Amino acid sequence: MPEIPVLEAAPGQVAASPRKTALWVMATSLLLVLVLGAGAVGAWYMITTAAEKNAAAPAEEKPVRPPLYVALDPPFVVNFEADQLVRFLQVTVQVMSRDPNTVDVIKANDPVVRNDLLLLLANQKYETLATREGKEKLRQQSLDVVRKVVKNAGGKPELVEAVYFTSFVMQ
Repeated sequence: MPEIPVLEAAPGQVAASPRKTALWVMATSLLLVLVLGAGAVGAWYMITTAAEKNAAAPAEEKPVRPPLYVALDPPFVVNFEADQLVRFLQVTVQVMSRDPNTVDVIKANDPVVRNDLLLLLANQKYETLATREGKEKLRQQSLDVVRKVVKNAGGKPELVEAVYFTSFVMQ
């Protein structure tokens, strides 16, 4: 059986017992395992956080196209009664979309759009249209009418963004 060498301490030092040396090695190993484990957990956290941020980031958006306007010419002229008087309403309307296909659908269905808008405009009350809120409500209703026509024609109604009154005269 080979003989285990005994470490001798230098003069003035106390020799470490094999048991203390083993405890020191175990404690050092445990500390090393803890440090490496903490490093691994930190790296895992950084990687998953970066992946979540990339997943949560919105997909690269397409550049916004410039607005395209469709003028509904000639202006709409309707009459309605107000306080026993015949009143006239003349409105010039433009429809805005950023999609050329939607613009084509609106142009191709101009008679339907004009008919439905005329029916809407003729059913208005003078007192309502005399206020800004009434005009805004009519503008929103007009947008709904145009979107409905686009939808019925097989287009995408959500691509019709706005209806604008470029002239609004009541007499």
